[in-house]
Amino acid sequence: MRLLSVAEMRALEADADAAGHGYARMMAQAGAAVAQAIEEREPIAERAIVVLVGPGNNGGDGLVVARLLRERGAKVQAYLSAVRDEATDEVYRQAIAAGVEILVDNQDALRRAVLQADVLVDALLGTGAKPPLRGAIAAILENVRIALAPAPPTLAPVHAVAPAWRPRPRIVAVDGPSGLDFDTGEADPLALDASLTITFAAPKWGHVRLPGAAKVGELLVADIGIPESVIVPAGPALATPDVVAGWLPPRPAGANKGTFGRAMIVAGSSNYTGAAILSASAAVRAGAGLVTLALPGILHTAVVAAIPEATYLLLPHTLGVVNERAVPVLRDGVEGYTALLVGPGLGNTVESRAFLRTLLRSGGAIRPTGFVKSDVPASAPLDLPALVIDADGLNILSTAAAWPELLPPDTILTPHPGEMARLTGLSIDEIQSARIETAQTWANAWQQIVVLKGAFTVVAAPGEQPMLLPFANAGLAKAGTGDVLAGAIVALRAQGLSAFRAAIAGAYLHGLAGEIVTQRVGAAGTAASDVAHALAEAWRRLQNR
Repeated sequence: MRLLSVAEMRALEADADAAGHGYARMMAQAGAAVAQAIEEREPIAERAIVVLVGPGNNGGDGLVVARLLRERGAKVQAYLSAVRDEATDEVYRQAIAAGVEILVDNQDALRRAVLQADVLVDALLGTGAKPPLRGAIAAILENVRIALAPAPPTLAPVHAVAPAWRPRPRIVAVDGPSGLDFDTGEADPLALDASLTITFAAPKWGHVRLPGAAKVGELLVADIGIPESVIVPAGPALATPDVVAGWLPPRPAGANKGTFGRAMIVAGSSNYTGAAILSASAAVRAGAGLVTLALPGILHTAVVAAIPEATYLLLPHTLGVVNERAVPVLRDGVEGYTALLVGPGLGNTVESRAFLRTLLRSGGAIRPTGFVKSDVPASAPLDLPALVIDADGLNILSTAAAWPELLPPDTILTPHPGEMARLTGLSIDEIQSARIETAQTWANAWQQIVVLKGAFTVVAAPGEQPMLLPFANAGLAKAGTGDVLAGAIVALRAQGLSAFRAAIAGAYLHGLAGEIVTQRVGAAGTAASDVAHALAEAWRRLQNR
């Protein structure tokens, strides 16, 4: 789904209006979509709902929401930032006729209403507004924050009866929290932290740019009837569950393990044994029919009990680090596999560097300069399966001259910003300040698929519009979650997805699994192994949409 700037969204609405789908109809559909989203998450009858109504079209959307929820049995109060003319404002007139209680210019009444609310709908400002907030809007949000602030602690005796506790209302933002810059992601300090945002027609850049993106909560994109004849401009897009679900391989009842591909994972060392377990566990949970761990032989006993579903290829090693003598073993063992992941937990040592360089040199089309002479006997070129390189595999690549010439076509590279800095020579700040542009530039330069990890992971490929993933989750800021991501991607590549789709779908499953775990145990307690196991639930949710 295309990400739009504010100017592009305005042009889209203007084109829809010119095509006969007027602003009034778009407003009606927008309000209906917000009301439906609330009703799907909250029991509506007799619930107390406060709608903050701004002066423009966003406020009009809010009045439609207020009317619809009142008609469905809710107790609805609409707090207006400015007086509206009942004689000329149809949506305002309809809200009053439906029984919506109108509040205006009464901050005490606003605080009382917020204190009693089950749902608070922020429809003050839309996409055209920019921080800082001023005037009546700032005063309204300041009073809402006062009402929502925790009560100060008291020195009541321990045996006293605790006062009745009331949960904070669910905050729902129409288009986005008021005070958000929908282009840059800047956010006014008074902007509310929404648990749910419903935007219209397409997501906006501010929804996926921090710090404002952290205030959006769950993001839904509602259809407001933009005619198909209206052309949406090309550009970066946001991955959606419907698109990803459509890419997941079918699971026919008469299938066997060969139906779902064979993934080999070269991973692990004495210092990073867990990386092998995490990546292989993820590949199993992401649907690969057969997962084989190729790892230093000394690790086998420690690993096999943790991931009994895998088969094993034991590789020569030096003190628990795979060495280049493993290449002939891998050459014989990898035949018949449909995807190969190299890198998680290998270690960046003299031995692991020699291994990866020799492996890629034997599988590449040319022999680049800059490699030490190998004492492994030469043999026929190695026909590598679909390749994914992660973690120490990327760090080793960054030390080699002309490394892009070693890689077969459609290799998937999965760097975090630090690894991307080593591969490109850019600073982390340069990368983070232009994540989409950086990923696309180097995907084009290397002619490979780049998965630039982090909040709102970017997937870029030559000849494709870059894709952002809709996840920014502190629970995934943990060691080992990158190994899980790599395992998910190689599993989907093994099952026959194209490199670009496998990278996007794997990242989406990974992000959704992270959300599932974080909602269950919290961000602080989320562990990489939890995320690996939750991939199965993420897959099930996508398939059952």
